[in-house]
Parts: sequence; C-alpha cells; structure tokens
Amino acid sequence: MSFSWFLAQAQQPPLFSIESIDRIARAPISQVLMFAAVLTLVRILVFLPLKNQAVHARGAGYKVMKAINELADALVYAAIAVFLLIRPFAIQTFFIPTGSMINTLQLRDFIVANKFIYRASEPQRGDIIVFHPPKPAFTMMGGQETDYIKRLIGVPGDVIELRNKKLYRNGQPVDEPYVTYTTGREQSILLPRDEWDAQIIPDFKLVNDNGRIIPLAMLGGYANMQMAGPVSPEFVVNDLTEMRRLMDLPAAPIPPGYFLFMGDNRNGSFDSRGWGLVPRDQIIGKAEFIWLPLSRIRQVR
Repeated sequence: MSFSWFLAQAQQPPLFSIESIDRIARAPISQVLMFAAVLTLVRILVFLPLKNQAVHARGAGYKVMKAINELADALVYAAIAVFLLIRPFAIQTFFIPTGSMINTLQLRDFIVANKFIYRASEPQRGDIIVFHPPKPAFTMMGGQETDYIKRLIGVPGDVIELRNKKLYRNGQPVDEPYVTYTTGREQSILLPRDEWDAQIIPDFKLVNDNGRIIPLAMLGGYANMQMAGPVSPEFVVNDLTEMRRLMDLPAAPIPPGYFLFMGDNRNGSFDSRGWGLVPRDQIIGKAEFIWLPLSRIRQVR
C-alpha cells in the first residue's frame, strides 16, 4: 500500500484503463502522502549526485538522473494538486459499476463530478448526483464502502409518489423522458418500448409514522399488499394489518435537510424506494460529463 501500490496499478495490463483508473482516483490521502514522500526521497537521493557532478563529466548517466529528478518533481506536485486540492474541493472522477442509470449512464462509464457546485448552491430536481449511501443502503451492501449515483427526484418539501409507474410530485404528474426499463442478469439490457407496459413497478410513497419517515414500495391491491424488494430490513413490514395502517397514511413531504433519489433504470435501480432519504451532508457532487470511454464523451443530463 504506498509507493508499491501505485506501481502495481501502473503495471496492470488491458484493465488498467478501467478498474485501475478507478482505484487510483479513489486512493486514500494516506497513500497519496506516502507516494509523495517516497518520490521526495528519490529526488533527494538523485539531486545530491547531480549537484556535485562536474560539468565536464556530465554524460548519459547525468541526463538519466536529471530526467528522473524532474519526473519525480512533477509527480509530487501533481499528486498534491490533484489529491489534496482538486479532488476534495473541485472535481473527482467516478466509475459506474451498475446499470441503475441506464440509458443515461452505461456500465463501465467514467464520469466527472463537480464537487464545488453544491458548496455554493442547493441540489436541483433532475440533477444526477453522486452521494454516500445512507445507513440502510450501506447496511444492505454488507458495510461495503461505495458511492451511489442517481437522479434527484425530490427536494425538501416535495411530496413524491409513484402510481402505476407514473411519477407524481406535489400531486402533479412529472414528465420523465429519461426513464428506461431493462432485463438480463445485471439488469443492463434495454427492453424495447413495446415491452415497457408489461413491467411491474411497485407503487411508492413516503409516510410519516409518528415522526419516522418510512419509504413504502408496495405491490398488489389493498387486500393483497406486499413489500416490494429489494428493501432495507429497517423498512420491511411483514404484518398485513400494519402494512394497511401505513398505506392508509397520507403521502408525507420530504423533511428539511433530506433528498429523494431514483435511478433512470426504473426497474433495475436500488434507490430511495428501498432505503429512504439521503441527508444533505452525504451529497458529494453533480455528474457533469462522461470522459471514458472516448466514444461516449458527452455532457450528463
């Protein structure tokens, strides 16, 4: 983990452009500092003989050591600028490992997220946002550290409902031209439009049960309701009487400081319908554009 870790990434064949780029982009600060420290030591060891080398004795060896010194110098400044200034405060790259945002984002896309924008403004409906998953989602992932990317559907004060696959915001239907439906093992094969009507999508609403905000994703009629999965264990309701009681509650507005997200791949996304709301302080940044693969360079919207 340190300098050898960075070297290992550079030695990865063919997959270097995918998994290794993502690992390097996410390198912890401790590894970045170790990398910079090792390169600084290399510079010191190389600089001393360079300094003492007589002009008339400067041959090929001198040129090689000078090139190593200049490369190490450039890498140290690049590491400091990128990992200690640009990544924490300005922009960061992210790798798309799932099909939850198909067709807007594809599996194995690399996107650039603007981390500064939400320091100066609030997230807006329709923004595609990178965020840390809330506790219920994190728990369902087995505690695996990851980031999510979804479309912002509801901001504080909004009442969000899905009824018969149609999104309603504050009682008004919302046009969603970006929504798709998929199939396949990874839920990544786009279905033809003439098959979309056959897809079963749970109805959804938030309810406020004595101060506890619960996401309800429900299948079936009132007499035959069941929770639709995947749903965080924190929100699963197995008792039919309790389920009916919750369903009888009115749709609740999103509370202050929280946001509701859904994937564009509406039947292939693990999102707020299953794990609830995202606190404001867990939002990382807005997806701005795809930069890899080169054939897919474009603005994200």
